[in-house]
Parts: sequence; structure tokens; C-alpha cells
Amino acid sequence: MSVSIQRQAIAARRVVSAIFFMCGTSIGTWASRIPNIKSATGLDESGFGILLLVMACGAFVAFPITGMLIDRLGAAPMTKLLAVANIISFVLIGLSPNVALLTAALFLAGLSIGALDISMNGWGAEVEKALERPIMSSYHGLYSLGAGVAALAGGLAIMADLSVLSHFVLWGIVAAPFLVWYWRQSWPQTKTENEDGSKAPLFALPKGALVLVGLMALVAALGEGAVTDWAALYQIEDLGIAESIAPAAFTIFSIAMVIMRLSGDKVIARFGPVPTARVSGIVALLGCILLVSGAGLWSVWAGCFVMGLGYAVLFPLAMSRAASDPHMSKGAALAAVATLGYGAFLFGPPLLGFVGDYLSLRASFITVAVLTVAIPLLAGALKVKD
Repeated sequence: MSVSIQRQAIAARRVVSAIFFMCGTSIGTWASRIPNIKSATGLDESGFGILLLVMACGAFVAFPITGMLIDRLGAAPMTKLLAVANIISFVLIGLSPNVALLTAALFLAGLSIGALDISMNGWGAEVEKALERPIMSSYHGLYSLGAGVAALAGGLAIMADLSVLSHFVLWGIVAAPFLVWYWRQSWPQTKTENEDGSKAPLFALPKGALVLVGLMALVAALGEGAVTDWAALYQIEDLGIAESIAPAAFTIFSIAMVIMRLSGDKVIARFGPVPTARVSGIVALLGCILLVSGAGLWSVWAGCFVMGLGYAVLFPLAMSRAASDPHMSKGAALAAVATLGYGAFLFGPPLLGFVGDYLSLRASFITVAVLTVAIPLLAGALKVKD
């Protein structure tokens, strides 16, 4: 690698890392105010679950379209554009005065976050290839760090009695200046094709082992989404924990994700992706058991921490595996895995909301625990085979 290319790759890594962090803050800001937003709508768990389902539908619309666009236009320009759209869409949530407008805003937020997830992972994979060493886990570590910082800020905003609108607009104002930095970063326009030389189709399904990779990512993302959207309400409604400290569970979860993801590249390099994923699945299951035991605040927080350690590297592993798949173009493979994996982060919580409404939120997390058993069984699909 020439010195100039290496410098460009190092600079691009900083920008991509910052975008992952910013994307995480949007999720953390949203997660911290879910109880307030739900209360303002007057909806029960099922009704609010439908709103979350609308957000998921936005992401599902975005996945295949973004996969096609990054194959044809390049991941870097798409990521820069979508970073702007992400800020605007989440500010619109705070600006929505009624359920109808909130529904539209959530669809746009899902659209932007789903599209940005595909494009920034695509750009990140290109930088990873250029640097010739694993760095995907650290990207996702910064995403989790952003989510945790934003969730902590959300708790402070609640204690300061800051309205959802003021909170979201303030977040947008703080995040906006970084867009200039993103846009100034140059990167070669990389276009990819399918193995037969044809352009990637609009809709692509995972093939072969990639199906199992997607299912593993689905379970991991479902666990992460469950903590993001329902951990605070689980503490408030099932355990009687104060609203002002309930967001701390998500912050603790995010801290664990950060710790594991920032060290994950070295762990994966030493032990390999398959053994790492198998052990991670077992750890995540133990965390779920702690969370649903309902023994008290510290048990819940300990469960969130252990779950964070367990789920941390699974999604980055799945996205790296997709980006290096020998049988599909990068954009199509990332979109296919994200449809199963990241889609569960948005689609799963609404379904868990229905379980919570008819049974309890504890039953929702028990469902997550049962599904987590599958992770060690699916981990073998992470090995790339020609």
C-alpha cells in the first residue's frame, strides 16, 4: 500500500468512525425518550408497538434500495448524503405534535437509519480492506458509545424537565457541524457487481451460508433492539423503578457493547470469528437470564451489561462476513443480511411489544433468551468458503 493511499484510508477511518458514533447518538436519543413519547401519545404497548412497526417498515424499504445504490454509485457518497438525512429525520420526531405526524416521522427515521446503516457499513468495509486488518468491530463500538452517551444525556434531559422537542432539536444542532467534515473527506468511488458481472438487482436474498449469517444477526439485533426499546419500560412498569434512572440500563448495556466492540478486533484476530461468536452467544444468554430474573435493579443492570458483552461483536461479524461474500456483490450482500439482521432491531421490538401487552415485558425478554440459544449453533456460517 502506498503512503498516500494509507493516509487517505486512515483519514477515512476517522470519518466513518465519527459517522457510526453520530448514528449511535440518534438511537440513544430516541431510546431515552421513548417513555415520554409513548406517554404523550396515550397508546398502550400494542398501539405504540405499531408505531415502532412503522419505523421498521421504513428501514425495510431502505435496505434493498440502498444496497443497489451503493453498488452503482459507491458507499462513500451515499453515506455522506444519508448522514444529513439521519439528523433531519430524527429532529422531525421531536417536531411531531400528534400521532399522525409522529407516524410519518418514524417512517422517515426508519428509512434514514436503515439506509445509513447499509452505506456506512459498506464504506467501513472498503476502508477495512484498504487497511488490511479487522476494524469493523471498533466502528460498531463507537456506534454503541454514541448510543450510551446520548442515552445518559437523555436521562439528564428528563431530570432537567427538557421537552422532547427541545431535546431532539438540541441534539440536531450539536450534530450538524460534523456534516461539513464528512463531506470534505475524499474517497475513491467504488462500484461493485455480482460475480457474473451483472449489476446488482433491487431486491436480493441471501444465498447459501449467508442465510444462516443473517439469522444469527437477526437474533443478536433482536436482543439489542429489545434492550433499546423496552428495557426502560420493563423497569418502570414491571419492577416499579423510577423513570429518571430507568434509561441507565440502556447506558450500561451500551458501555458493555463499547468495551467488547473496541477490543473485539483483537479478540477476533486471535480466536477467529466462529469461536468468538459461539462464546458470545452463550454470554448473551446468561445476560438474558439475569435480566428476566427480576431480582431487583442491580440484577437487571447486571443482565444488561452481560447481554451487551455477548451481543457486541455478532452484528459486526455478520456485516464483515457479508461484505466479503464471494457469491454476491457487496451492496446486495450487506442489504440481504441487514434485512434479516438489522431489520430485527426495528421489527423485533414492535412484536415484543405485542407480547408485553398480552403477557408482560418480562415474557418479551424471555422470548429473546430462547432465541439467543440459536446463536452458537449458527456461528459456523461465519467462515468464508469459496
